[in-house]
Amino acid sequence: MKLHNFDVAAFLRDHWQQKPLLIRNPWASWINPVEPDELAGLACEPLVESRIITRRKTAWELEHGPVPETRFAKKARDPWTLLVQSVDHHFADVAALLDPFRFVPNWRIDDVMVSYAVDGGGVGAHFDHYDVFLVQGLGRRRWEVGALCDEDTPLLPHDGLRLLADFEATEEWILEPGDILYVPPRVAHRGTAVGDDCMTYSIGFRAPSRAELIEAWADDMVPDLPDSDRYGDPHLAPADNPGEIDAEAIAKLQAMIAETVHDRSRFARWFGQYNTAPKNPEIDWRPEEAMDAGEIAQHLAAGTPLLRNPASRFAFVREEDSAIMLFADGDAYLCTAQAAEFAQAICGAPQLVAAPDNSPETLELIAALYNAGSLAFDSGE
Repeated sequence: MKLHNFDVAAFLRDHWQQKPLLIRNPWASWINPVEPDELAGLACEPLVESRIITRRKTAWELEHGPVPETRFAKKARDPWTLLVQSVDHHFADVAALLDPFRFVPNWRIDDVMVSYAVDGGGVGAHFDHYDVFLVQGLGRRRWEVGALCDEDTPLLPHDGLRLLADFEATEEWILEPGDILYVPPRVAHRGTAVGDDCMTYSIGFRAPSRAELIEAWADDMVPDLPDSDRYGDPHLAPADNPGEIDAEAIAKLQAMIAETVHDRSRFARWFGQYNTAPKNPEIDWRPEEAMDAGEIAQHLAAGTPLLRNPASRFAFVREEDSAIMLFADGDAYLCTAQAAEFAQAICGAPQLVAAPDNSPETLELIAALYNAGSLAFDSGE
């Protein structure tokens, strides 16, 4: 898939994390990638995150999945919306929707959430803390955008939904199949189905908060810190006032923390593993029988393409001496020479035909990724 007549540089300069942008059908030929019945079937699965939001006359109702099959057989009186997370992990055609947006680094991409709504259905006025591209797949939806929100923006009282108490639209559009609306973080917006069989694909981007990073980084770091590494003051002078924590003590205490968290190499390795940890580890591509490097070489010699598990996350950071630290599904692999070239190539494309004359290090890397379920061979089925 490719976006036509779309200026990436101008978009990043003028709109990314700044202001909304409507992109009228930029596809050569738009085809809705998943049918409503397929989405409904996925929502019935116990390991799939799904929700149904219904707009009652006086309140909003939230139901969490898995959704009973009989739920969709009922004719509802009030408008409702089905939301299913990580649909790209289950349908290759939905995963392909991510490819045109890879001008944003992969580590920032979260997943593709798909919504299905009947006439008048929606999730109410709200704001997100992340960027989102809203691709209209089927039917029509009215989108309204409003003001920039913050932590003090009033919300409606609801245990499971963060809906705006007051919303005033500043712009609105009706999106047809293939149209895209980009909404930056914290911009108020509301989507409402215009007619039945309305499907929208929400391509969301990860934006870790400072609190999340500090908490997760500290949780990872603390177990490796020895209990004997403690504050000391061997040249202590008599205190003028025993109640004071003086400036020298504060500086030494803060330095104990700063010296630990400023280890860039350790932080990079931790973040790579943290960021690529599987969102849905239950989607398991591990083969029934593991392969060794020799068997991997035979498949590559036959020209069999390698595929990334669509539920897997890949990323890399550059190390010293041209080495690459590859991260896949929360694991780290130090790669050099040809293995480093392969690591960068597989991060950049969902499918790869590897060279038949791979180095032993590359074959061992591919075998490790294959046996972990991060990679698979394309059987052509």
